[in-house]
Amino acid sequence: MKTRITIAAIAGVLAFSASAAPQTFDFKDPKGVNNAVFKLDAPLEAINGSASGISGTVTYDAANPGATKGKIVIAADTLQLPNPMMKEHLQSGQWLDVKQFPTITFEAKKLENVKADSGNCTASASGTLTIHGVSKEVTVPVKLTYLKDKLKARTHSTDGDLLVIRSNFTVKRSDYGINPKAPEESVSDTIEISLSIAGASPKS
Repeated sequence: MKTRITIAAIAGVLAFSASAAPQTFDFKDPKGVNNAVFKLDAPLEAINGSASGISGTVTYDAANPGATKGKIVIAADTLQLPNPMMKEHLQSGQWLDVKQFPTITFEAKKLENVKADSGNCTASASGTLTIHGVSKEVTVPVKLTYLKDKLKARTHSTDGDLLVIRSNFTVKRSDYGINPKAPEESVSDTIEISLSIAGASPKS
């Protein structure tokens, strides 16, 4: 009887280890739903836009979310504004210069202050944020939601798991050399960024 219990316990540990192995999630979304929203709220004018060209991979372990690492990439030429002329200016050499600097990236190196509960995890993600060819070490708040066996509910065709990442943070336009001479009463130096993206880990 004791032997059977021991074998069952070992089997349970092995099963848990297998199910809790690190997974790689792909954030290139064929539906085009993943997006980053940005806002510059100056006294004379508020500018709101979004970007949908998101890709990258993140390695996540449900049993050890603090070990999460990965890189999220935004195609700079997918940044959109309601006004076509403002969009043209934003992507020009005077502002983001998307031809010379085609991507905006955040490479997460470590998670700190991790609090995990029932598939949800909040933490501070430290890593390198690169905008307009300028790289800065930053720490941003993140919320990770692990959704086991929910990929098919999103794609209607593929079995697997989902990892949803949400984050809200600010950066300084001048820190990244984005037209630093622009008057702040018209174009805020503070850029508010909101990220809401889902990555897929299909079952083989």
